[in-house]
Parts: sequence; C-alpha cells; structure tokens
Amino acid sequence: MMTKQNSEIAKRRTFGIVAHPDAGKTTLTEKLLLFGGAIQEAGAVKSNKIKKSTTSDFMEIERQRGISVATSVMAFDYAGKKINILDTPGHKDFAEDTYRTLTAVDSVIVVIDVAKGVEEQTEKLVEVCRMRKTPVIVFINKMDRPGKEAFDLLDEVEQKLMLKVVPLSWPIGMGDRFQGVYNLFEERIVLFRPDNKQGRPEETIEFTDLDDPELTRLIGTDAAKELREEVEMIRGVYPAFDREVYLRGAVSPVFFGSAVNNFGVKELLDCFVRIAPPPLPRPTEERQVLPEEEQFAGFVFKIHANMDPRHRDRIAFLRICSGTFERNTNYLHVRQGRKLKFANPTSFMADRKEVIEAAYAGDVVGLYDSGNFKIGDTLTEGEELHFKGIPSFSPEQFRRVVNGDPMKSKQLAKGIDQLMDEGVAQLFTRGVDNAQIIGTVGALQFDVIQYRLEHEYGATVIYEPINLYKALWVSSKDEKALQAFAERRRQQIAVDKEGRMVYLAESAWTLQMARDNHPEIEFHQTSEY
Repeated sequence: MMTKQNSEIAKRRTFGIVAHPDAGKTTLTEKLLLFGGAIQEAGAVKSNKIKKSTTSDFMEIERQRGISVATSVMAFDYAGKKINILDTPGHKDFAEDTYRTLTAVDSVIVVIDVAKGVEEQTEKLVEVCRMRKTPVIVFINKMDRPGKEAFDLLDEVEQKLMLKVVPLSWPIGMGDRFQGVYNLFEERIVLFRPDNKQGRPEETIEFTDLDDPELTRLIGTDAAKELREEVEMIRGVYPAFDREVYLRGAVSPVFFGSAVNNFGVKELLDCFVRIAPPPLPRPTEERQVLPEEEQFAGFVFKIHANMDPRHRDRIAFLRICSGTFERNTNYLHVRQGRKLKFANPTSFMADRKEVIEAAYAGDVVGLYDSGNFKIGDTLTEGEELHFKGIPSFSPEQFRRVVNGDPMKSKQLAKGIDQLMDEGVAQLFTRGVDNAQIIGTVGALQFDVIQYRLEHEYGATVIYEPINLYKALWVSSKDEKALQAFAERRRQQIAVDKEGRMVYLAESAWTLQMARDNHPEIEFHQTSEY
C-alpha cells in the first residue's frame, strides 16, 4: 500500500535553473510560475512585485545592480505535481552560491541564449552537474531574435558542455522568420504569436505526418520543406529519447522557445513533469539516504541573513532528503549534538511565505535561525549523518581585513563570523601574524560584504590589497611530513574557519615549487578532499 509519505514524495519535482546572466533565466522562471498559477501577471518578477514586502538591504544591492545575487526558492503545483524551483545567480561572482544550490536539486534546466550560444559561466555550472550525474534539460531561448543555426547550437552544446543531446522540439525558422516549434515528443506543431505575453493558450495542431499538405498551408512551402528535411535529419542523427538514459544524466533533451513571449515554455513544463526525476537518494559519509525512509534527514545548503533588517533574523534553507519534517518536533543538530525544534518552518510560494505543518523529501523549507546553522549542517531524527558534496571552493580574489572603527570591533567580529557561516566568502587566519584574509570567488562579493557589514552590523571594514594567487587546502598521509611542511612554509600557512590547514600561494610559480619540494603533500581545490 502506498503511504501518504510515499505518495507525497512521488509528486515532488525539485530542480534548479542555471544560465549565464541575461540568457533569460528570471523570465523563464516567471513564466513557469505563471503556468503554475503562483503569480497572476507577467512582469511581476522583474518589477519586484513578488519579492517580499520587506526586502532586505542585501536585496537592495540586487536591485541596484540588476542581477540575482541570492538563490530564490519557489514552489507551485502543476498537473498533479508539486514543483520546487531553485533559481540561481547567473553572475560568476556568485557562482559558489549556485554550486551549493546544485547539491539541493534533483535535476537542472540550463537556459542558453540563441544568439550567444554556450557561455563560459554555463560551462562551469554544467560541469558540476556532470560530476554529480544530475539530469539536465536544455532550453534554447530568444528564438524570436536572430541567432545561431539550431544544428550549430546543438553541436556547440555537445562540444562545450560535453552533454549528449536529443532535441524534443524543433524551431520553425528563427528571428523574423520564427513561426513556432514542432514538438517531436508529442508530434504536434505549436504556432507562435508574438503578442502572447500573458500566457493565453497557444495554437496547437496535432501532426503525426509531416507530409500532410496541411503543413504547407499553415507555415508556407519553404518553411514546410525545411522542417521536413530537418526532422528527417534529426531522426537520422540523434538517438530516440530514452527516459532511463536521461535520468542517469547521460542524455539531455533540448527545447526551443521564447520565454519573454511565453512561447515553448508550456512544452518544456509538460515534458518536464513527465520525465524529470522525483527526489533522489543523497550520499552521506556514513551511507546512502533514500527519500522513502521513515526517519527524517536533511541538510542546510544556504543561509540568508537579515531577510527582514528590522528583526536581525537569518533563514537557513533546508533540503529534506528523507522522511517527514514536522513543525514543533525535536530534531538532532548533528554538528552541535543537541536537539532543536522549529515553531515557524516556512515554505516559499513565489508571492508569499507560509508556515507549514509538514514537508517531505524534495521540499525546501526555511528555518528561522538565531545563529545555530552553518552551510552543510545536518538535521536528523537522531542518526549521526554528514551529507557530502557541499564544498567550499578555492577562492581567486583576496583582501586583508582591517577594522575601520576600533569602537566597533565586536560588531565587526560578529558580522564577519555570520557572513562567513552564510557562505558569502571564506575567512583565513594567517598563523605568523593573525592577519584575517577574506577570499572570494568574485570581486563583487567584497562590495556585498562591506555593504552588509555597514548596514546590518554597524561595522566598518577597510580592505588592504594582498598579493595572493590561490588558497589551497593541504593534507598528507604522512603526519610528520605535514608538520615539516607547515614549519618550513610558516609564512604562507593559514587556517580556515573550521580550523583546516590552508596554503596561501603567492603565485603559480611558488605553488609549483611547493608541490615539487613537498611531493608527499596533497593540495586541494575544494574543502571536501
């Protein structure tokens, strides 16, 4: 017999949307929410109508810069399924937040701009998906604008993203000649109307036989001839779609459309609901955790401080991996070894937050946090589990931190401590002089930290330039060799916030020298080694 828990799990589809900035990711998210009835009008995301009414100061930066800085979580119901979207920052300076968010999803939709093709940031993010064998669907956007030829784009996706693709829809023309798409998955043509912003049903015609003369009448002789030839070519070149192969992450379906015109989005969503995986098992250091287990377990993949600046609250985003999470129930905080319970766990619809009584594997809940959580923390019903795959990455930008106001050193220490817990950046303390060095993936993070320390903690930070090339975690099977290395390289040794040893390399050359002179030492790009 199917239990309530199992039937709830079977309904869940939790996925992330990743893309380069300006590929149309936010627009696509909005259109998906529109179809799910979670928002009532297009433009609500862009105009911030669906952002919380008390937008935090941090969000102020997003508005000023016009980029997504923090990952948003949104849920809606569609076709009998409960869909959780994790929208991610596209800007490379916030890539680390996106990498961690990818640990909390079961599949991914990658958005590509038809004119720009595959961009560098997209390559890095898809590489993370490939490492984890996360199933990927590709959505090629902005088909109503001039761009690269469809076959060329598919080649580019295969070469640069190293994904095997199988087109499930195919464009009829492009730019000014764009007339719609042929849905290969369901064998029907969907005609494009450029004025359809608010999501009226598109004109859809069943077409099991493309040789039907009716096709010529609908789209014209040239377009019909071109479509017939291209579909024949697709069937000759690309394999038939196999869901099992997609679920293994070994093949990626491709859809074409124009999110801003709300076109091709429904085909994508309808297919997604049918093929995307329900919640998947998650590896821990101890064992594999299965979603259908009775005992609850979940991990924190993101922390957002000061959602409401007036109340100094932080929200920890928890991905539920197994069992049922219930309000006002005691759970074990594994790292702290103590029980916690939550009176107001929240779920996030696009336009509102609401307190929930229960949540299931696949769901993401927000827990109000007074400072108990760090990224990667585990909550369980008692079992000691440590979820894997939530690393910190070797930073590429560094600044030394100097207190700008000696009267506010307590506030500065607290602010830096909390922002580092949030995963905004990493803090290294150098052994020789106790210098505090902040490392980030991108330079924009320093502005965010400075702004937030001032506006949220009343502290002033001054950055001093520091000449560093890389910060790498170090380890060795030979404890004596590690001690000798630390002694000899004392000037370059620091510890991270967890007390792990880090080597601060000043240049590529000094790093290579350290590797050559200390062959028994391993240097790691991520904190999970």
